[in-house]
Amino acid sequence: MPLLYHWRDVNYRSDLGGGIAWHLNQKSKRLHAIDPGESLWAFTRDRENRYVLAAELVVRAKTFNAPGYAYGPYRVWADPVRSRFFCVDGQRAIEPVIRQLSIRPAAVTLGQAFQGPGAVRLITQADHAMLAAASLELALEPRALLPDESALEHALVAASRDHLHVLLPSGPLTTRWERLTRGFDRSRALVDQLRGLYAGRCQVCEWSPKATYGAELCEGHHWLSRGGADDLGNLVLLCPNHHRAVHGCDAVLDFEGGRPVFDFGGGNREVVRLDRHRLAG
Repeated sequence: MPLLYHWRDVNYRSDLGGGIAWHLNQKSKRLHAIDPGESLWAFTRDRENRYVLAAELVVRAKTFNAPGYAYGPYRVWADPVRSRFFCVDGQRAIEPVIRQLSIRPAAVTLGQAFQGPGAVRLITQADHAMLAAASLELALEPRALLPDESALEHALVAASRDHLHVLLPSGPLTTRWERLTRGFDRSRALVDQLRGLYAGRCQVCEWSPKATYGAELCEGHHWLSRGGADDLGNLVLLCPNHHRAVHGCDAVLDFEGGRPVFDFGGGNREVVRLDRHRLAG
């Protein structure tokens, strides 16, 4: 079933400034009621305090987060090609449409009907059609740009600020650029730390180029481009083949059963065999 999510305006502006993550975490099991291919609609407040549409996330995968994850155990991942983030400024208010949906929010202040576990609500296909009609011709949000992740990781590891300027041009993405530049030196140190922790081995297939060739050929895979923190919990060491496969398949990290697993789609799943550090994903 499609879903409707209240994205609190404070969180929305913070997420937008730091880099939209293209996934959603929740404590409510209701988040996993959606099926791949269905839409998760998000609304928020604009600067005039009106409720407006913020996004339509077309779900491509559902996963579980690591035990104890701060934002809840349930996660959905958006299809970056089919999903949309909307400019909220200058929109027509969406509240009249939401109050006509089958969920019939009764609270005087709309956001109060989406508190706590109720932040995500199930809606019908007819509701989805109404929201889709309301979203026609809405301008897209340029700050939701998702850069080439392989190129971004290369820039981070090489500490190439010039390269990053190309990937994240100034203007609407300035805040995001500044946040990432602060992590350059630390990111390189973290990769070295991870190589030491795993003796240069791939955490998925355990290939050991350092033992065979005497060279550090495994690479750090970051989730920095999707809003993750610059720490070991957001970094995994992969051989070049698995690193390319993760990017090429846009693989997601799943903790169903408590053990980290890369889901490449089509039923192809590979366990992270070496997991001595706590992954947040």
